[in-house]
Amino acid sequence: MHSVPSAQPSEPTIASLRDTSGDGSGDSLARYWTFYRAVADAQLTRWLPRRPSRVLDVSGGHGHSAAQAAAAGHAVLEVRDPERARRTGPGDPAPGPTAGTVPLIGDSGTLSYLADASLDAVIAENRVLSRHLATEATIGEVARVLRPGGRVLLCVDSLTLGMALLAERNYWAHLSDVPSAEVVLVPWPDGTITRSFSSHQLRELLAEAGLEVEWIKPRTVLSPSMVEHVLTESPRALPRLVRTELNAHQTDESLGIHLLASARKPR
Repeated sequence: MHSVPSAQPSEPTIASLRDTSGDGSGDSLARYWTFYRAVADAQLTRWLPRRPSRVLDVSGGHGHSAAQAAAAGHAVLEVRDPERARRTGPGDPAPGPTAGTVPLIGDSGTLSYLADASLDAVIAENRVLSRHLATEATIGEVARVLRPGGRVLLCVDSLTLGMALLAERNYWAHLSDVPSAEVVLVPWPDGTITRSFSSHQLRELLAEAGLEVEWIKPRTVLSPSMVEHVLTESPRALPRLVRTELNAHQTDESLGIHLLASARKPR
């Protein structure tokens, strides 16, 4: 059983940590999110295939993982969220193609428009699989389109985040069911629902889809308060902090707000 983190005066609340979709402007944790994005970029750089490959990005058109993969020399198919495309207002720029990628407006949860074993790698960043509540079906589709030996990199909400959100909103009945629950769904203040995972649940999910787990770890292990303190004192310390994070001891415990996982389709 994973305990709900207690509120410490020196640590930001979960409420201040839960939204990573913005640019951090005006955020009291802006320095931490700068660090978070730098870590995510470095982790993707380390993970991407060394040879030019066919890569599918199902992150929903958020972030720049597709552009990063294309800049590394890969042929990238980027699936864009149709809801995001429809929300583009008259004053907003049209969601044009990311440089070096082929954009596709479609459902990232059902990849029926892609052939079996047609891709070398799949990127599912920005918690997209936590927003697909039927994650088993989505992972099954990812496994289907991967060639033997192909890999997937994915990021999901951790059980620690999910339990803390339930506690913050006084959902004590829901929280008491978490230890025995096979699926943990979390209602957010904006009305959306996401799915949180322990490392054990995530490992089982990938294994049931026929994928071999290479590793599961927290996206970051350095605390937001520590990162904020260091970068406030020395803004030039960002590269050193990122290196420290990348070289930290890898653990598959559900620490931090997000879990990162890499899995491979058996040959």
